[in-house]
Amino acid sequence: MWGIMIALLSGALMSVQGVFNTEVTKQTSLWVSSAFVQFTALLVCLGAWLITDRSSMGALTQVEPKYMLLGGAIGAFITVTVVKSMDSLGPARSAMLIVISQLAVAYVIELLGLFGVEKQPLEWRKVIGMLVSIAGIIIFKW
Repeated sequence: MWGIMIALLSGALMSVQGVFNTEVTKQTSLWVSSAFVQFTALLVCLGAWLITDRSSMGALTQVEPKYMLLGGAIGAFITVTVVKSMDSLGPARSAMLIVISQLAVAYVIELLGLFGVEKQPLEWRKVIGMLVSIAGIIIFKW
């Protein structure tokens, strides 16, 4: 139950952040806004680390495979693409397409066992669920 609540909070925060970032971008520029977002995220994470964790930053040198450290760089592109999609599609349509994309890519990662994730068998009910979600987007668009 706790995981469901956190996931719902995450989705809500992503939608609000996307709207905020889009508005900041309109008043500045795409890269200024994105840099500010990433910088403030760094400050919040460092503050939380100082207050709650204080584990060694040196542990990052032990992460294998090294490409797993690209999450922050990917995050910068997530910020940029969310801003651009919300600006051109609006928050609701953009969020729906983002969620469907996340679902589809996550399922492919599970099916193929990519990036160290345990490989899962194809389940038709999950494929049907994804198709129903896509149908929902088409209905929502009309």
